[in-house]
Amino acid sequence: MPRWLPRAMVLALALIACFQLGSWAFYQLIGLLTNVLIAFFLALAVEPAVSRMAARGMRRGLATFLVFFGVLIVGVGFVVMLGSMLASQIVEMVESFPAYLDSVINWSNQTFHTELSRVAVQDSLLHSDWLQRYVQNSATGVLDVSTTLLGGLFRLLTIFLFSFYFAADGPRLRRALCSVLPPAKQAEVLRAWEIAVDKTGGYIYSRGLMALISGLAHYVLLEFLTVSYAPALAVWVGLVSQFIPTIGTYLAGALPMLIAFTVNPWYALWVLGFVVIYQQFENYMLQPKLTARSVDIHPAVAFGSVIAGTALLGAVGALVAIPAIATLQAFLGAYVKRYDVMDDERVRGGRPRGRRVLRQMRRALRAGNDPRPASEELGEPR
Repeated sequence: MPRWLPRAMVLALALIACFQLGSWAFYQLIGLLTNVLIAFFLALAVEPAVSRMAARGMRRGLATFLVFFGVLIVGVGFVVMLGSMLASQIVEMVESFPAYLDSVINWSNQTFHTELSRVAVQDSLLHSDWLQRYVQNSATGVLDVSTTLLGGLFRLLTIFLFSFYFAADGPRLRRALCSVLPPAKQAEVLRAWEIAVDKTGGYIYSRGLMALISGLAHYVLLEFLTVSYAPALAVWVGLVSQFIPTIGTYLAGALPMLIAFTVNPWYALWVLGFVVIYQQFENYMLQPKLTARSVDIHPAVAFGSVIAGTALLGAVGALVAIPAIATLQAFLGAYVKRYDVMDDERVRGGRPRGRRVLRQMRRALRAGNDPRPASEELGEPR
């Protein structure tokens, strides 16, 4: 047996053990790493406001606290307003349910010549097996819902703590990071940080603008249909559809449809059609132009980055994909050497044909072999 073989086997086993340990640690910490990533981009989003307040003499920690406190007040006020509106609508639906049931029964009796009554329908519903199973499953799922809510609150608190640290101690964090790097690398890190702040701010700006446009459009529709709480529903649609990726559009449109159904069932279909049409307009017309101007990224790249981010990190990846790709593109753009593009019809979208193509090919081939100008070789006047 060669003398190096036992050492090689021990080294291979050690490497496999380290890889397994690293994989296990990574999967155990993937939730924490995701929270840190969200907190970092949230800190980048509030960095301009915090820096502007700190430049006027306010302590950076106090400025960060005021910014986050304002965001918290707006979020809590929106949730309370939406919750009160939803509760009142649910009470109204419950009170008007017998009238809806009577209208459905009367329509069924007149159309299909049945002899249904509201008392019989209510008794069959209350004594049905599926309703009893649903009540039992709901009772057993209360603990799971409570655990999910507590976990979500803890995760939200973790994100806010990390983002507060990143925003309040941003200069100290950059100084600590640059202290272990040579001067050339320090300049690159600071430039990348500044680009990330600009791109994230541009992304938040574009999303906010699209939320405003979406809210106004849906407000006009809901007012036209005389749906109650139209301003609150418009704010809900604008914020949820833009800042909750992947499923935000469906969550945003479900609530206005439910409220419109309490007014008139046909209004719910109108709202559904408008949501679908507006979503197509936003995806193919509005979002590409705003994203290209504010984030400076091609619409196809933005769409592909969202798909890739969703595949890697789910909803979180879809949310941070565009500012991350925009930052990477802007940072790497400084290291890509660019050249002047030749004046050719193919560059402008045309196609030269016939002898003109052959002439250009002969001119290009002989230009590298003959020191004389191509015009003399071809017999053309100089």
